[in-house]
Amino acid sequence: MPTPTPRRPIAMTPERPRERLLAHGAQALTSPELLAIVLRTGTKGCDAVSLGHRLIEQFSGLRGLLAADVHTLLKLPGLGLAKACELQAINELNRRALAEELRIGQALDQPERVKHYCIATLGHLKIEHCFALYLDSQYRLIICEELAKGTLTQASVYPREVVKAGLKHHAAALILAHNHPSGVSEPSQADLALTRHLKQALALVDIRLLDHLIVTPRGAVSLAERGQL
Repeated sequence: MPTPTPRRPIAMTPERPRERLLAHGAQALTSPELLAIVLRTGTKGCDAVSLGHRLIEQFSGLRGLLAADVHTLLKLPGLGLAKACELQAINELNRRALAEELRIGQALDQPERVKHYCIATLGHLKIEHCFALYLDSQYRLIICEELAKGTLTQASVYPREVVKAGLKHHAAALILAHNHPSGVSEPSQADLALTRHLKQALALVDIRLLDHLIVTPRGAVSLAERGQL
């Protein structure tokens, strides 16, 4: 009898990101793999996973990539208008999900969620912005509004306008948040002076200033936690 020809082992095709997600859950995927599912396709000589890895490296992390504006994204090879808009949508959905949690729960009981929300809102901005989170009597988020853009001083944030907005929203409390694009989280003397001035103005109409957060791309510092409120 002729000797049977040995069969070659069947090469296993690596699972694609979408297949891995279905089989193992989204938590099993790396960030480039998750990004590849959104991107769907790569570029010539670069598959979607490799493109995702390259983009994350270029923006020093997912936060920087998702927070990049559309015009910046469109300058990158492999990213058309549709993909750029999808990345922007993901960041906005994340921010809204965090805001939803603050509307349901108590902000004072969830300081880390407040910080995450402020980082998602302010952490990526290249110039200083100041926002106010107006809260109800249960310290749940009513609305988040921009107060000023540019260097933060008492001349750029008008306590009278903040008080007026607080009364309009029927707020019982307020959290101030502004970013330091430099990455330095230490509050300046102007930051501390504004905090004191705003706290005094709000107290006249029984609105509590609960905190002032200094936000950087890497995190957020609470002046209340540091005893500087």
